[in-house]
Amino acid sequence: MQKNAQYTSLVALGDSFTEGMSDLLPDGSYRGWADLLAARMAARTPGFRYANLAVRGKLIGQIVDEQVGAAVAMQADVVTLVGGLNDALRPRCDMGRVRGLLEEAVEKLAPSCGRLVLMRSPGRQGPVLERVRPRVEALFACIDELAARHGAIVVDLFGAPVLGDPRMWDVDRLHLTGEGHERVAEAVWQALGHQARSDWRAGLPPAVRTGWAARRTADLRFTRQHLLPWIGRRLTGRSSGDGRPPKRPELLPYEGGA
Repeated sequence: MQKNAQYTSLVALGDSFTEGMSDLLPDGSYRGWADLLAARMAARTPGFRYANLAVRGKLIGQIVDEQVGAAVAMQADVVTLVGGLNDALRPRCDMGRVRGLLEEAVEKLAPSCGRLVLMRSPGRQGPVLERVRPRVEALFACIDELAARHGAIVVDLFGAPVLGDPRMWDVDRLHLTGEGHERVAEAVWQALGHQARSDWRAGLPPAVRTGWAARRTADLRFTRQHLLPWIGRRLTGRSSGDGRPPKRPELLPYEGGA
C-alpha cells in the first residue's frame, strides 16, 4: 500500500452506517465516519471533493439501482461501498441475490475509481448477531472474494472486538456512537496508506456491570422506541429512508475540521 497517498476526491455509498447514524451533531444532523474521513483528506489536499450518496435503510439492490451509477460517473479517487447487512438482518434473505448484486456493484465501481474500499461491517455483540451470523459470514466471504478479484481494499471492522462492545453502540443497538465512527474513520484512514493517529482497535476499560432493574428498563425502552417501530416497517414494507435524499449527492469541494 502506498504511504501518504494524495487523494483528491471521495465518494461514499451505502446505508445508515455510511450516512453517519448515530453520530449526532448539535443541529440534529449526523456526521459519521465518512464525513470524518473526508475532513482529514481535505486537510491534506486543497480543493478536495466529497460526495456521500448513502441513505438509511437501503438494501443492496437499492444501493446498486440508486447510487452505483452516480458514483461511477463521478470518477473519484476513492470510493467506499458498504452494503448488504440490512439484507442479512431481514427474516427472509436470498444471499445468492445479495452476492450477485454486490458483484454487480464492484464490477462497475472498481474500474471507475482509483481505489475501491469495501468493509466487513462491525456487529454489536448479542443474540441478534448470533442469529444472523451464518448470513453475515457469507456476506463477508463474498466481500473478500470480490476484493481479491478486483484489487479492492477490505477494512475488517468485524474482526476488531472493540467495535462489537455494546458500549460502542447507540441506544437503538443498530448504529455506532460518535466514538465508534471515529474509530471507523481511523481504520479507513490507515487502510488508505496514511500514518496512524490512534489505535482504533484498542479495547475499552472493563465494563461496570449494571443491576438487573437497570438492564430491564433499558431493554423495555429499546423495545418500545426502536425494536417495535423497526418490526412495523418490515411488516408494512416501509423503510426509514423512504423519500430521503442522499446525504451529499454531488461531488463538491469539502471543508471540515480534521
